[in-house]
Formats: sequence, C-alpha cells, structure tokens
Amino acid sequence: MISVDIEIKLKTYHDRQLLKIKRQFATGSITKILGPSGSGKTTLLKMIAGLASPENGTIVVDGITWFDAVRKISLSPQKRHTGFVFQNYALFPNMTVQQHLEYATTDAGWINQLVKLGQLDKFVDHKPDHLSGGQQQRLAILRALAIKPKLLLMDEPFSALDSKMKSLLISELKSLIKKLDITTIIVSHNLQELELFEGEVMDFEGLV
Repeated sequence: MISVDIEIKLKTYHDRQLLKIKRQFATGSITKILGPSGSGKTTLLKMIAGLASPENGTIVVDGITWFDAVRKISLSPQKRHTGFVFQNYALFPNMTVQQHLEYATTDAGWINQLVKLGQLDKFVDHKPDHLSGGQQQRLAILRALAIKPKLLLMDEPFSALDSKMKSLLISELKSLIKKLDITTIIVSHNLQELELFEGEVMDFEGLV
C-alpha cells in the first residue's frame, strides 16, 4: 500500500498554484492519470520516486516512510527502488541495449526475457542513436522493469509506438505486472491507450 498526502506549489503560465494530493494506491493496482499539461502529473511521479520533493506532507510505502517533511525524512531514489519510465527516455548514449539492462540487473535469463518482450533481441548491441524512437521507448520500459520493481511509474510510456506494437507490448506488460504484483501508476494524454489497462482513473483536471 502506498499512502501519499503531499502538497507542492507548481509554476504555471500565469502564476503559482498549489497542488494537493491525498490518495492511497493498493498493492498490485494500476492507476491511470489524466490531465492537462502543467497540472502536476509528472511532478507527482517524480515526488514518489524521490527525484523531486514535496513542500509538505508524507509518502509511506508498506509502512516505511519514504518522505516526511516535518521529520525531514527523504529516502534516496536508489533506496526507493522504483522503476521509472521517463517521458524523454533518459537513456545513456554510450550504452548498448544489453548494457542498459545489465546496469539494472545481473540476471541474464531475465534480460533475455525482457529483450524478447520488447522485440529488441536483434538490437542488443545497438546504442540509442542507432535505435528508432519506438525502440528507444521500449528500451526505457524494459530498463524500468529490469530491477523487478514493486512500484512502476510510467510517464507517457507508449507515445512513440505504432498501434500494433503498442497493443502487443501493453498485452505483455499487463501480464508481467500481474505476475510480479507490481503497483503501477501510468501518466498519459491518450485515453484510448489507458483504456487498455484495467484500473482506476485519477483525473488531475481540477486538482490544481
């Protein structure tokens, strides 16, 4: 169970607005987040992952405090051990597909399973510059899964994929999330792709 009760001031086009979020995410659940640009969707993911800090509040995961503004507790991203799929992929330019996954795990069998899942098994020696946008996005997803996270945070994870690849990958991903009992939070502007996942919708419209 993830318990989030936080607030932060967001910089908007006209001024600064206060984003308040109080919500619980059940273990193994999938939460789909919708909302306009600048509403704080990505900021929420970064605060949960430890890549940004709320101004007030707490984040508690399975009884362990990840963040507490009053008690000045803030676990590092490494200690939170979350899988994060960045909107801009955040790949290492000098690492091959294989090296990206080996950086996350030493389990060769798991790496082989992942590259097949993402249909990158023929590209394991390629660096990001020699991959298409869709292949880079798939690699970003595989890297997030490589650590077998208990919490998977995905920011616009399918935007560069064609419809056929998107459907295939989402089908495999849903099966894997269920098998590993991963709590998943997905941010997307695309309602149709979110509808391919079962789970609650969290609408950021009106939260700010």
